[in-house]
Amino acid sequence: MSNPELDVVEFLLTTAVYTDRRDLEPDDLPAAYRTVFWSDGTIERPLSATESTASEATGVDQPWNAVSGLMFTDRDDFSGTMSFTNREMAEEWFLDRVDADHLSKNPVLAAEFDHEVDDLDYERAREHNRPARADRAFIDAMLEEAFDTEDEDDEEMLDLVDVRAPEEVEMTMNDLVLTPDQEGEIQKIVKAIEHRDYLAQIGLREIGKLLFVGPPGTGKTSVARALAHDLDLPFVEVKLSMITSQYLGETAKNVEKVFEVAKRLSPCILFMDEFDFVAKTRSSDEHAAIKRAVNTLLKSIDEISLIQDEVLLIGATNHPDQLDAAAWRRFDEIVNFPKPDHDMRADILRIITREMDILDFDPSTLADLTEGLTGSDLRLVLREAVLEALTEERTTLTQQDLEDAVTDFEERDNLKNMDMIEGDHDALVAGGDFSEADGGHDHDH
Repeated sequence: MSNPELDVVEFLLTTAVYTDRRDLEPDDLPAAYRTVFWSDGTIERPLSATESTASEATGVDQPWNAVSGLMFTDRDDFSGTMSFTNREMAEEWFLDRVDADHLSKNPVLAAEFDHEVDDLDYERAREHNRPARADRAFIDAMLEEAFDTEDEDDEEMLDLVDVRAPEEVEMTMNDLVLTPDQEGEIQKIVKAIEHRDYLAQIGLREIGKLLFVGPPGTGKTSVARALAHDLDLPFVEVKLSMITSQYLGETAKNVEKVFEVAKRLSPCILFMDEFDFVAKTRSSDEHAAIKRAVNTLLKSIDEISLIQDEVLLIGATNHPDQLDAAAWRRFDEIVNFPKPDHDMRADILRIITREMDILDFDPSTLADLTEGLTGSDLRLVLREAVLEALTEERTTLTQQDLEDAVTDFEERDNLKNMDMIEGDHDALVAGGDFSEADGGHDHDH
């Protein structure tokens, strides 16, 4: 339970300690505090603890009101700056109310009180704190430095490369349903990331390039994003067909820029969707500039390393049959994303209905009725059931609502495949082919 008084005192203490101790770095500050103090990609001392910064960092609406009754606090009425009249008293008051577990979430205070609180370990606290390089403000500053927004090609490139800070990824691994093989491969890569130094020491560098293979909607993108969230890594996503767009100038240069961004943001995840585009281009009569871009891509993949560059490369394809040997051999692990079986569909339904009120909910029966559907499909089924209930002014659903939505979905799916409008297949379904959305096995596992 949040304690406004305690939260504000902790913020004031943190800013004071960080300002005084030059041995501490942005990585030591809790991520919520860093957000307030970034300026042009840096955090400069002294940190100013105003009512505004305190409110933004702690979520306390009126921070001065929360601590004004304490004997050791003061505020400058003109600037709104808050401070301690007696820091020693403030520290004693604070330490009487927190334990090692609480302090371990704040490396700045863990460093300050490491020797005063039992079981408090500064190094462990810092290790578990999200690094500053994963903050949105740092990412934006890096992108501004790496790209010239006045340059038309650079500006278009930024539009096509989606860079997300980990806190901007809503998906977590707990939201997903994985096959045993997927779980095993993910666990191996997590361990490789944790033990990069050891792997470098023993000379094992051919690791950290994964290819996710499976139909649309089976969770390839969702798993990659969830990994970024859970591992606190920036997520760099690019669709290969887009970076060789006719609207861009030097396509090979654009490919190099993608890898440059990933290396500057490292440690990070570089996710390359539509990897089958590589093979299709190599075997076709495409423009020479595009072929050069693909060759540059393959060379860049060869040269990047999880161990040396701290970039985890994940490729994804819906069409593995179109990949040639040159594409396959770039990856050290192939992870299969099949359509979910009965038990997986039931688990997906349990997860995506967690916040819903459903009478007589029977996910196993629904799983029986949805053979062949992906997680993305299941989410669409749930969406239709919810919207249908809302037309009847209901927010409580029934099992029958869900079963009816399955029937409606299948009818629409069949309609999409009918050649009813000669020369305009896409007009059959507003918004295009829903099944193409790779929403992740949170919907589909």
